[in-house]
Amino acid sequence: MMNRLALLSALVAIVLPSVAQEVEITSQRRLLEGIEGPAFYPVLNSAGDRLLFCTEKGALKLYDLADDVTTVVTEDFVAGNDASFGSDGKVYFVTQRVGEDNLVYRTGQSFDAATRQVDVVTPTRHGAMRVKPAEQGSAAWTEGSRVHVTVDGQERVFSPVDSWAGYLWASLSPDGKRVAFFAAGKGIVVIDLRGQVLAMLGNYEVPCWYNNDYLVAQNAKDDGHQFTSSQLLLLKADGTWKAELTRPASMAMHPTCGGGKIVYTTIDGLLYEMKINIYQ
Repeated sequence: MMNRLALLSALVAIVLPSVAQEVEITSQRRLLEGIEGPAFYPVLNSAGDRLLFCTEKGALKLYDLADDVTTVVTEDFVAGNDASFGSDGKVYFVTQRVGEDNLVYRTGQSFDAATRQVDVVTPTRHGAMRVKPAEQGSAAWTEGSRVHVTVDGQERVFSPVDSWAGYLWASLSPDGKRVAFFAAGKGIVVIDLRGQVLAMLGNYEVPCWYNNDYLVAQNAKDDGHQFTSSQLLLLKADGTWKAELTRPASMAMHPTCGGGKIVYTTIDGLLYEMKINIYQ
């Protein structure tokens, strides 16, 4: 009996260090302090050197982190989830306005940072709209309780989990092999390109891929009327591990990742950049 216990203890001693993980925040800084007002819905490009954000009035701006220069993309109102970087380097977004008939009209547009030219991608119309993913290369997006994935011009549509209120915040992993999205009532789901569920990461929101193995997400709580807390979590993509990046009282939300950076905003619209090291 003692020999078996000794053997078990030895095995545990060998196994535990191999699965233990830690995350270290190596830097954290405020962005655009004293330069811009409140900023919401940040979106980093894959290189992590350009950032989109919406102003308090809904205008869209582009911030070059390397040059420390901010450019106005459009003064028109832009819905927060309808701005993104395309694989061609352009910015794609949807503006909206209320017509004289009190109906909401939307227009899909693109912005070239090099020429500062804005082009209409999808003509103005009444009703829901998003910029066609074909304009952006490989992409993932949601529509109701369906997740769409476009890879090399071919579109696939999946409904891997039941969700009465639908899906949100779909994105491809950097290597293009997996998709993460939020399913209402279920939380964050990771699937492969055949629509097979690989992992369920918990009831968190706004997932973004930090790299091929980890995601950053928002863990927000409310009382039915307003947020009571919100924090950022680091989640392993296979669902085996998670860690706090901020405390619940930080009111940190809407994380976005690119180039080894994490950018997020607070409920008051304060932008922060964070860098981390993951030890395994």
